Formats: sequence, C-alpha cells, structure tokens
Amino acid sequence: MKKWISLGLTAVTVMAVLAGCSNGDKVAESATSSAATNTQQSSAVKKNEPATLKIMIPGDRPKDFDSVIAEAEKRMSGTLNVKLNVVFVPFSDITQKTQVTLASGEDVDLVFDAPWVHLSQMVAGNYYEPLDDLLKQYGPDILKTRSEQLWNSNKYNGKIMAIPLTNSYFQGRVFYVRKDLREKYGVAPIKTYDDLISYAKVIKEKETNIAPIISNKGPMDWANFRKVFDYDSHIDDTQIGTNGVLFLKNNDGKVYNMFDQMDSTVWNWIIDARKLYTDKLMYQDVLSVKDAKAEYKAGKAAIINANDFGVNADDAAAVKKSVNGEIEAVTLFKQEKGANVSTFQAWNFLALTHVSKNKERAIQFLNWTQQKDNYDLLAYGIKGKNWEPVGDDQYKKLDNDYAWFPYAWLWNPTMDRYDQSLGAETIALNRYTAVAENFTPSKLAGFTFDSASVANEVAQLNTLRDKYMDPIFNGVVDPQTYWDKYKAEASSAVKKIQTEMQKQIDAFLSVKK
Repeated sequence: MKKWISLGLTAVTVMAVLAGCSNGDKVAESATSSAATNTQQSSAVKKNEPATLKIMIPGDRPKDFDSVIAEAEKRMSGTLNVKLNVVFVPFSDITQKTQVTLASGEDVDLVFDAPWVHLSQMVAGNYYEPLDDLLKQYGPDILKTRSEQLWNSNKYNGKIMAIPLTNSYFQGRVFYVRKDLREKYGVAPIKTYDDLISYAKVIKEKETNIAPIISNKGPMDWANFRKVFDYDSHIDDTQIGTNGVLFLKNNDGKVYNMFDQMDSTVWNWIIDARKLYTDKLMYQDVLSVKDAKAEYKAGKAAIINANDFGVNADDAAAVKKSVNGEIEAVTLFKQEKGANVSTFQAWNFLALTHVSKNKERAIQFLNWTQQKDNYDLLAYGIKGKNWEPVGDDQYKKLDNDYAWFPYAWLWNPTMDRYDQSLGAETIALNRYTAVAENFTPSKLAGFTFDSASVANEVAQLNTLRDKYMDPIFNGVVDPQTYWDKYKAEASSAVKKIQTEMQKQIDAFLSVKK
C-alpha cells in the first residue's frame, strides 16, 4: 500500500497540540508569535476538552464490556479525553432502530451500517458525513490498516462515506459435518461435493433419528450456496442481493436475467436440491424451521452450510453438549492465487453521522482503536482475564465474559487475531483471504448500484423472492412449476432492474477504462 501523506502531517499536528498543552503559560514570549501561539492554544484546548461519543452497533452487550470501556477511557484520559456511550441494538432491530435514530436527528456520532441494512439509502439521504478529509487529517492508522483495493472499492460517488469493516477480502464458507458419525461409519474425509452427498446417504441409511442435511435459507439456500464454490463461471449475486434471478458471471460486467435464459449450472443446482429433498436427504421441515443452526446444534442433522472458515467454538460446544458429537468444517474453497474473484467490498461499515457535534474527535478515537494494543483491548477484552496472545496474530480465549464483536466497529485485515482453537488449516485460510493480492479483481470492484429509480421494483422483487426462492432453491417444491409462477409475477420488475443496473454498470466501466 502507498504511504499516506497525511501520516506525517498528522504526527506534526499531534506534536503541536501536545506542545500547546504543556507550554500554555509561556505563550507571550514574543509579540511576533503571540497570535500564532494563541491560535495553537485554542486548538489544543478544543481538541482535548472532554467529549462523549455515542456509538450505535448491533449485538448484545458483553458481560465485561464496562470494564473494558473503563480501561479504554483510562488510556485516553489526558490525550483524547473521550468517554464512550456504546448502545447495543439487537440484530433483528438494527435496521429500524438506526433508521428512526437518523431520521429524527438524534444526537449520535457513529452508527453501524451495511449494504444489507440501509447504507446506500442513508448515504443518498445525506445522513452520513464524507470522510476523505477527516481521515487524511485525523485517521492515518485507519487508512493504513486497510488496502487501497478496500478503500477504492467501498466509495460512494467517489467519496469515502463510511469506514469498511472486514478482516478479509472473501467470505469464507463451509459445510459443517458431524465428524464423529463420519468416523463411526468409516467414511473417508470429505474432499468434494459428491463426497458430501455420499456421506449424507450413509447417514440416511444408518441414522434414522436425524436428517442427513439441513440448510439455511435466503442467500444460504442449498442451491444458492453452491455459487460460492463455482470456479467455472464465477456466478455471483448482484448488489441488490440474492433473489435467484439476477446474477453476475464470468467476471464480464454483464447482468444475467434467468427469466430470459436460465443458466444450466444454476438449474442443475436447483434440480439437485429437489432430488435431495425428495430422497429425504434434506430436512423435511426446512422451510418452517426458524433457526436451522439451532436445529443442527441440537443434533437433528449431520450436515449444514455455514459462514466463515472453521468451526465456531460455541457451535462445537453446543453439539458436544446436546449429543456428545463432534463437528468438522469442510470447504471447497480453492487456495490458489487468482482462482477467486473479489470485489473487495466490505460487508459491514461504521459511519459518522452528519449531525455529530464531535466529528474530529470521533475519527481521532477510531484512529486510536487501530493501534495494536488498543485494538486488542476493544476486540478481545482484558488481557490475562478474557484472553491471552498467542504470537502476533492469534489469541487464546480464557473466559466467555467478553463476546467477540470487532466486526461491528473495529475490524480491519491487518490487526485481527485468529482464535487459536480454529486450528492451523483454518487459520491458514483466514490469513490467505486477508491478502488482497491473492484475488482476481472483479470488473465491478468499486461499482455501487443506485437503486433509487427502481426502488419500487426492488421492493416488489424482494417480496416475491421471499415467496418463491426458498421453496425452489431448497428443493421443497416442483422447480419448473414454481419457477414459472415466480417468472409470471416478477419478470416485469426484474427486467426494469436489470436494464437500469446494466446501464449504470456500462457507464461505470466506460469511465474506469
């Protein structure tokens, strides 16, 4: 990454501030310099007056959060003099709560947002402050902990409107597999999708009280999930999310409409999901289950699709407790340079509100969090109580009193530590996906779709998606019959969205060239 010129400038600024604080009683040494010195004094006092930052993020408040914040405030006393009022909002309420807060003009400084929440809409509504100048002046460490690819691919209309939060450039995904049952029946370690289905058939034959497979829904529908490991045409969703109809592929900058011409690969995935269901390899109540992961943790299935590489420690503990089972993670991800395409777009963001009265201090605080010791404190808790370091990029969890949530306000690919319990293979995968140069850049890296002109059509499609996609892509219904119904109701809206999106992509690519 290029060195940011602001790093040196900010260092000079900080030194000037500190000098102004310590030598304030000597400002009248010469008439010539008095005006400049008084200005420096005023700036220093202003920057170091106590300020409380209100921060709104998703999740549950960890048990030891107050102790961690007290330590952070202690470290900042006398320099930043920042107090933290962190408001935790349940994930199920984050969209509505932050929307109401922003629309009302409530006094809040930093807000979690994401493309899957309402980031584009809030940016378009001018609820967030552009950050380019603020970061150059007050956020050198924020800038240098993220690659140029990450910054360039997460701008809105050419501006940095929120800080991207991610620890990698590719979303790891796996299949959880009951390792204890695999070993019990002498099944070899799973290396391919066909191996996975063969294992499912063994479970159906040998274990009559559990389902071989249970699938999540939405983007994680069984057939949708297959996109992650498609190395032939790199099929992917567009920026309006997963709907089973509009796709990108071949990294060619084209929007494909499956109502116009069904892609044979996608259709084969759908047919495969249907066969799994009719052969009773798929959990028969997959549509009615509210939380597929909870069913899996209760021991009701042998396979489930999951986000992130490796096995989550809480998931492993739950299966161990419920059925004395053991989970292993199987991924079909290719760890080959250039094999995977990345848009370098983040999934989570932290935005500075336009109404904030502490804009400079908020960025100074976030810059403070991007220094190693401070990042470790807020990401993992009190060293020696909640965690202990293992080398430079791993940690060992010592208790459960400080839940892990850097994804909500701190995350960057440079300072994130990996849980030692994940194991060497998973840590190697995570390290690999944290290096931007390992990926082929998407032609659409940096593109942002403005859906304002087709907002009604997007809303209509989303409603119909909820009606049809899960049943089709999890194999519960006859695919051709339900696809025809989906097409009859949604094709008009889809065509308008496709046309508008392609127009914007073509304009983006013409400038990019």
